[in-house]
Amino acid sequence: MPPKRHAASTDTPTPSTTTTAPSTTTSSAKLSSGPPVLKNNSSAAEIAQHVWHQYLASTPQRTLLLDAFMAFLVLVGGIQFVYCVLVGNYPFNAFLSGFSAAVGQFVLTASLRMQTSAPAETGSGPKGKGSSAGKSGQSEGKGVSHER
Repeated sequence: MPPKRHAASTDTPTPSTTTTAPSTTTSSAKLSSGPPVLKNNSSAAEIAQHVWHQYLASTPQRTLLLDAFMAFLVLVGGIQFVYCVLVGNYPFNAFLSGFSAAVGQFVLTASLRMQTSAPAETGSGPKGKGSSAGKSGQSEGKGVSHER
């Protein structure tokens, strides 16, 4: 690894000291490879629409399916709760079993979603104390170890 160079010892100007002409951006700025960029004064509807389109564009199909199932479970639990409040809870044990089944399935599906949609750079395999840690306790290539 080459030694660090100090800013005072370099003879070439650094990018921060060079002057550049101010660039003008248009209101319809786009990334080179992606969807339009939001403006600073975007409305709440534009922000929500942008988030929704980014979600649909960048989320894998399996995660979309899990999210749809979780939305269904929220709907089922909500309908059961509203029914219990409006109509009554005469067979209370039936309400408890149905509502807790919906909540439990939601929690288990959320756990599955967390496990299946892990970022690619962290790896998807289980990590133990001895997995790819060097002698100094830091992971190889990472620089920071979260192990104690």
